[in-house]
Order: sequence, then structure tokens, then C-alpha cells
Amino acid sequence: MASSPASKNPFSNLVTDLPKASGGSYGQYYSLVKLNDPRVDELPYSIRYLLESAIRNCDNFQVLEADVEKILDWKVTAPKQVEIPFKPARVILQDFTGVPAVVDLAAMRDAIERLGGDPDKINPLVPVDLVIDHSVQVDVARSPNALQANMELEFSRNKERFGFLKWGATAFKNMLVVPPGSGIVHQVNLEYLARVVFNSNGILYPDTLVGTDSHTTMIDGLGVAGWGVGGIEAEAAMLGQPMSMVLPGVVGFKLNGKLRTGVTATDLVLTVTQMLRKFGVVGKFVEFYGKGMSELTLADRATIANMSPEYGATMGFFPVDRVTLDYLRMTGRDEERVEEIEAYLRANNLFVDHEKKDNTYSGHLELDLDTVEPCISGPKRPHDRVTLKDMKQDWQACLDNKVGFKGFAIPKEQQDKVVKFTYEGKPAELRHGSVVIAAITSCTNTSNPSVMLGAGLVAKKATELGLEVKPWVKTSLAPGSGVVTKYLHESGLNKYLDQQGFSVVGYGCTTCIGNSGDLHEDVSEAIAANDVVAAAVLSGNRNFEGRVHPLTRANYLASPPLVVAYAFAGTVNIDFETEPIGLGKDGKNVFLRDIWPSSDEVAEVVANAVLPDMFRSTYKAITEGNTMWNKLEAPAGSQYAWDPKSTYVHDPPFFKTMTKDPPGGRSVKDAYCLLNFGDSITTDHISPAGNINKDSPAARYLMERGVDRRDFNSYGSRRGNDEIMGRGTFANIRIVNKFLKGEVGPKTLHVPTQEKMFIYDAAQKYKAEGHDTIILAGAEYGSGSSRDWAAKGPYLQGVKAVIAKSFERIHRSNLVGMGLIPLCFRNGEDADSLGLTGFERYTIDMPDLKDVKPGMDITVRADDREFTCVLRFDTQVELTYFEHGGILQYVLRQLLNN
Repeated sequence: MASSPASKNPFSNLVTDLPKASGGSYGQYYSLVKLNDPRVDELPYSIRYLLESAIRNCDNFQVLEADVEKILDWKVTAPKQVEIPFKPARVILQDFTGVPAVVDLAAMRDAIERLGGDPDKINPLVPVDLVIDHSVQVDVARSPNALQANMELEFSRNKERFGFLKWGATAFKNMLVVPPGSGIVHQVNLEYLARVVFNSNGILYPDTLVGTDSHTTMIDGLGVAGWGVGGIEAEAAMLGQPMSMVLPGVVGFKLNGKLRTGVTATDLVLTVTQMLRKFGVVGKFVEFYGKGMSELTLADRATIANMSPEYGATMGFFPVDRVTLDYLRMTGRDEERVEEIEAYLRANNLFVDHEKKDNTYSGHLELDLDTVEPCISGPKRPHDRVTLKDMKQDWQACLDNKVGFKGFAIPKEQQDKVVKFTYEGKPAELRHGSVVIAAITSCTNTSNPSVMLGAGLVAKKATELGLEVKPWVKTSLAPGSGVVTKYLHESGLNKYLDQQGFSVVGYGCTTCIGNSGDLHEDVSEAIAANDVVAAAVLSGNRNFEGRVHPLTRANYLASPPLVVAYAFAGTVNIDFETEPIGLGKDGKNVFLRDIWPSSDEVAEVVANAVLPDMFRSTYKAITEGNTMWNKLEAPAGSQYAWDPKSTYVHDPPFFKTMTKDPPGGRSVKDAYCLLNFGDSITTDHISPAGNINKDSPAARYLMERGVDRRDFNSYGSRRGNDEIMGRGTFANIRIVNKFLKGEVGPKTLHVPTQEKMFIYDAAQKYKAEGHDTIILAGAEYGSGSSRDWAAKGPYLQGVKAVIAKSFERIHRSNLVGMGLIPLCFRNGEDADSLGLTGFERYTIDMPDLKDVKPGMDITVRADDREFTCVLRFDTQVELTYFEHGGILQYVLRQLLNN
């Protein structure tokens, strides 16, 4: 949609020169100070970023003067759930979510040409950075050649989709593709891509962004306002559409004091996550402040910001201060740029002063940092924090408890059983709680030198005392960027990590996303044959059941040093305070306290080993590419030549039948219930990213096309193929559907015949019979990663509506983006309390669109009974998307008409 000329901006009188101290000017900016409005000084910093964007982009077309006033009057308007537009300065993608985004853009070029428009109109209008980081798997571990071997396998499996992305980098303007093997998207963003302040054509403005990964929020630790959105929303933002959002409340989180020695940033973030989850911050910004904030390193802040999705906030924001500027210098940013950033933010009242009085917030929390204790989270959810001193007791309670988030229901007489097996010809044994995966992985921690070097120190001390990690524990180290490897080498600690099996396996998102690779067949057989509750300990941010590995039913999030410690212990059934980790070479017991470094030890290594030149040299190499990437062949041309035989990249059906006129409102008549869910159904359940099960409909599709089982790859890597992803929807082997009365797995009942079948097959049967379907769900439906296929997949399966107790923020907007109807039961009600079994026929009568209001009550009929739900179209813009059949169809029609 074309916007009005910038000259029509009613706030052009605010444009001000930013002088250099040495003479001359950096450029011009829209001055918040020149508004002369006392309300600005009371606004949380995060809201000031929304205000600046609205003022700069105000054209009384896409962004209205009234929108600026709503933001200025935040204290009054935020509680009223008012709608505002937001235009981010850039968009960031990773390859799992980036491939379908580029597929959609390519398909939109074909569609606009078919409808008589100009394909070149489909082009990013803001900078787009795509980092290929989710494709590497830990196929090879505990080996000096693991990095090279895994990268060769990565390129072999993904050659086709990598070639497609390489095509996109040249076919679309404004798109940078960072090659595989460079690092994790969020760490590359933090260390290299982030501008903090843009200077575009002489206009300075804050760096803001949205990303297709929910952990985009990591960048908030750098004072860059950003959060995760669905791929569908990101595509619209790329095409110049303002994002419609509800002006959020802001919870102020005051930090006091400093962390005690030996307590890590991971311990802090797990504590903060639990506090905020309990407080309730869904749909809100969280803004950290207080003198304790200045005691945290930038990497510590980024660790906390990263886990915003786990505590439910849209953003966990740390405004820019002196620590931020020091980090920019440490990571090799040019000094003149750092000075420009500081000058702009200070001039525009966006630089935080820790001595200043507190801002106005919608709610408050406070934490004394010196009260934080060492802890981990699990065994199935990131916010189920357990202090280290209580871990053994908690684990044993989990064995006793009924099956659930904190229970495995293991009979008492089986809890101490020992499974003896042979590992590569040598005797070995497993018990419930035995650690079989110990992974230093994920964006959460690998950007933080203190915990990474802390892990190295633990490995060094343990090795010197004679401890060894058992050979059947699959250990791995997946750094977030090449910088980590450089400072581990500089410190000399890499050799101890290597010696204990924590060799570098790749630069990317591995175990945390389910790319943990296979366990050794001896270990797999021992677990499966004896129903062992095996454990994984990882330094990631996600540990939902079935995500890390199908055979690890217990998964714990821990700091990198604790990952190493648990690898030595070999079990999570241990009290580190009173029980030894192992026997040293002198025959004496070695305890955790014997190998745990002090904060001073860690700080000294960080000061000596982390150097700015490491960042400069690492990212210079990124822009030059690597040998395998540079040799990769890619198609040419502005429109993609689809290969009908491809099982990776497929021309999607979303625009095939689209016409120039919108389809309008749609009701749901006599629909069957495809699935009846309880609480906490995650996007991993809806659209898994891990391995493709050999018995699944997706496997059947691949085998019919001659793909060997060893080449199935993962669902995540095949997100560019709608045929795979439609079949992979609801394919998680741990999914629980009430129709099956406790049976776990990706099947359902076809209601008319009562036949049990794969969910995909049931969906196809309903479609063939001409029936609509709906889904019933409990609380937090769609929590977890921001996965657009979790909305696209149900759309392809014929689902028309989801009725839930509550939705995760991004997933709800993705459902709207695909034209599905999200409905919430009224407070205090759910399917069970209303007596709904799922065997009813459901009718949802939507009023004429002119009469529909966001959040209105809608009557749903289930056979002969009626109940009321809340329509979760949250803004008028979302209603417009529904009228058009989804957000991308709306954007395409706007481009056709302008």
C-alpha cells in the first residue's frame, strides 16, 4: 500500500539538526523534546520508541495524528486496549521461518502477475536480514571433526532450500542472507546486525524490528525494541504495511543490588521468568530499571530479554545506557557510530538515567539480585523453576506424581531399577534420571561470555581432578557465533571442553529446537526397551515434552556450567550439596563446590579473553561467505521457477484461487470437531519442527516420492513445502487429544464413523465429505515458538475456527492472519464445564462484517445447546484481514490497487 509523501507529515516542525561535538551535523531527527509535552517524560522508554515511530511515519493515511495522541496519552489509553499502528525499521528472519516467508513472496509475485499487476511490487520496503541457523543437526558429536561433518550433512540435506534462499537474496531488494555456519540469528543480531540507531538518508531514528522467531526479544537487551511475530505478519511488515497492535501496558521490573558469587545469568533469568509468569504479563511490555540494572552486563540483559516468550511478555526491554555503549565498542562497532548513537539517544530523551525518578508503569515488580539462587527448570516447562538445593527432592516427587507437567507416575518398586546394557561393547547402565544429552546450546546463553567461559572453567577444574563424562552421554557445544570459539581458544579452556566431549558441533540452533540428532542405538534401545525416564540437560530456553528428543522425557534448562556439571554427574537425581559428582584420580569424592568457579575467576577470564578484534574478524568472514555457500548454485530471475518434483520448496496454494475482490465474512455451519485439547497445547504440538516419524503421513508422502528414510530431514527444514507441512500438522508423537481417552499420539476419531486415524487423514476425510471442522482447546493454546505453520497447517486441513480458554499472543494473530476465527470461552468456562464432548456439530453465526466489533460476544451452537464466546479479533484491522481471507491476500489486493 503506497503511503502519502513524507512532506505531508504534520509533525515536520519537530525535525531538528543533531550537531557533532567536532562541528557539522550527524543529520536530522524528529525531536520528542520539541513536542513540549510533559507526558513524554512520564512515558516508559519502550513506549517512547512507539511514539517516535508514529511521529516519524505520520502521514494521516497509514499512521494518523490521533494515533500519536493515543500513545502520548498512554497512561489513560493503555488500559482501554486501544489500537495503534507500528512500522518497524527492519525485519529479521531465521531459515525455518524465513523459507516459507520467501516462498510466500515468490508465490505473491506469481499471483499479482496473474491478476494483472506488477510482480516487482512484491519487494521488501525495509531492510530484511535472514540468518540461516536452524538447519544444522547434531548428527556427529564428541568428535574433533563434528563441526565439518555436521556442516557437510547440513548442506547435503538442505542444498535445495539453501539455493532457494540464495536466489531470494538476489531476486529481492533490501534482503541480506547470512550463510549457514555463521551463528544463531539472535546472537548475530546482537553482535553485528543491530544498528541501535539508524541514519537513513540523513534522518536518524531508533532501530526497531520484528522477527519470525519468538526469541527476537533478545535484542531488547541492547535497547533495540523488537519482538517476535508470525511469519505472516512479518511478510506484511516487509511489504510496508504498518502492524496493527494493541497499545500495551508496561510492567516496570526494578532490579536492586548485584548477583552473589557463583550465581549465573541463567539462574537470574529462570528466577525472573517464574516471577513474571506468576505476575501475568501476557500482551505487555516489561521494562527493567533500577541501579541493579547497571550491575548487569549487556550479555546478562540479553539473556533475560531472550526469554520474554517464556514469561509471556511481548518484550523485556532494557533501555540504552553506558553499559550498552561499552558493549557496542567491545563488539567492534566503529567509535564514530557509537558517538552518533549516544548523541541521538541523549538528544531525543531515549538514553536512560539510573539516578532519575522512576517512570510511570502499569504494574511493578522488584527483585534484589543478591537473593537469586542457583536453579534449573523442568522437567517439561521453562517456568517450572527448581532451586538446585531442592532438585533431588523435586525429581523424586516427579517420579511419584501422576503424569503431567511435574509427573511421570513411575511405580515405587520401579523407581530404583538399574538397566544394564552394552555400549560399544563395554558395560554401561541407566536409571530413571540418567543424563543422556548434555548440550550447551541455544541463543539464550551462548552470547554470554561469563557463562560460556564459566562452563570451560568447570570442565578444566573437573578434568584436573580426574573426572570424566561417561561416553554414552551425548555432549555437544553449539556456539552462537564464531566469536565464542575464539575466546574459548584465547582462554585455553576449549581443550578441556573438547576432552570431555563438548566439541563444537555447529554454529546454530541445535538441541533446543529438536535438532539434537539421534542417540547412539545402544542407548536408544536401552531406553525404549526398559521405559527409562531419561534426561536431557541443556542451556536452551525451551524444554517442552517431545521437543528436545523423543526419548528424553525429562528435559531441564540449566546454565552452561551446570550442563557440564550434570554431564559429569550423569544423573539429575543428585543433591549437589551433599552428594559427590564422582571420584577424583586420588580416589577422593569430588563435589560441585570443588569445580565451581567464583565470579572473580570468571570475570578475570572474560576480561583477558574477550576482545573487540574477535568480533570484527568473525563478521568480516560472514559477509564473505564460506566455501560451501559460495559454491552453491542458485536459480536466476525475478520470479522463481518452481520444481514440481521438489520435496523442500513447493508453490503454495494460498493465492491460487484468489480474486481481486475479497471473499467477505464467513460463518461456520454444522462443523465437526477435529480435535479436543486440554491446556498448554504448544506450537510444537501443532506443527512440530523435529524429526519426521517413519509411520507418519508426511513420511508416507516422502516415501511415495522416492525419498529414503535417512533423508527425511526435519519438519523445520521442510517448511517451504506445504504438502509436507499440512501432513505434519498435529503430528507430534506426544500430543494428547481427549477423543482418545489418554492415548498419546497424532491420531483422532472421525466423529461420523468413530474410526481412529491419523489427524491429517481425518481432516482430509472431512474435507472430501464437504464438512467444516473446528478445534476445542484449553488455556494457552499455541504457546511456544512463533510458528506460522501452526496456523497455515490447520488452514490447509480445513479448520475454520478454534475455541479455546486462552491463546498465546503470536499464535492468535497468526490464526487471524490465515483467516481462521479465534474464539475464547467466557471467564470461568471451558469445554468441560459446558459439558462439551467434541462429538457435537458446531455452528458459529458471524454477523455482517459491518456489525462485527473486536471482542464482541458470539453465540456458538453445539447440537441443540448454545453458549457464548468472545470473538478474539482484537482490532478493526484484524477484521479487515478476515474480510479478505487473511493478511497476505489483503496486502496483495492493496498492491494491486495502488
